[in-house]
Amino acid sequence: MEKAIGVFDSGLGGLTAVKELSALMPGENIIYLGDTARVPYGSRSPETLVRFAKQDLEFFFRQNVKAVLVACGTISAVALPVLKEMCPVFIEGVVSPAAKRAAEVTKSGKIAVIATNASINSGAYCRELKSINSEFTVTEKACPMFVPIVENGYFGRDSKVAKLIVKDYLSEIKSSGADTLILGCTHYPILRPVIEEFLGDGITLVDSGKEAAKAVCEHIKNTNEENINGGGKNVYCITDEPSGFIHLAELFLNRKIGDEVKKVTLGEDC
Repeated sequence: MEKAIGVFDSGLGGLTAVKELSALMPGENIIYLGDTARVPYGSRSPETLVRFAKQDLEFFFRQNVKAVLVACGTISAVALPVLKEMCPVFIEGVVSPAAKRAAEVTKSGKIAVIATNASINSGAYCRELKSINSEFTVTEKACPMFVPIVENGYFGRDSKVAKLIVKDYLSEIKSSGADTLILGCTHYPILRPVIEEFLGDGITLVDSGKEAAKAVCEHIKNTNEENINGGGKNVYCITDEPSGFIHLAELFLNRKIGDEVKKVTLGEDC
């Protein structure tokens, strides 16, 4: 089997990046790690997040992957510099690719960011945007309930729970005048239909997982590491009971993945 791309997140959210990677490079093998036993990450301390991130990354060392996509906005915001120091292969988070894309599409220079508490508190998205253009006006909003409602299946367009929480969190964004919104956690694009319906047509949404997947794809093609022999095998490794993950992942991916899901203990091979 050709070397795989490693993708990790705390739960379901990173599947948004997996979906994009598979669309861009259908021949690539992907190993996904969802740390479902410890989801959500967004309310954890920086020290705990760094510890979790190291354990997640060490899992991929044993799988001999050729690149790692940190499909977790929280880890990308808080721990990516630490991971880059210890990772022997290319590693990319979601913050920089999403900020670059937002900078490209904004017309007014008013950009909003929604993410977990830990990501917003880190200031990573705001710093990245300001490093691109110091004149940008950045509005940030923590949306801590988005991850739990996604992990519990409340993400359909008609979900009353999702609509209520989206309205509560995003009313400030809607009135901010921003023309671009970064979905700074990879769980959030799963709520995209509800978010778009509430915000209307006047704001462009930037999917952080999708942009990170594009960056990984670009690196692999530029370094001639693309899998030319086909393959396209996905393995989903999770750290808790698989049934709930399988059910919701299949709803999101719109295909069966039960045979591809394995429960793992961090510190062991997939």
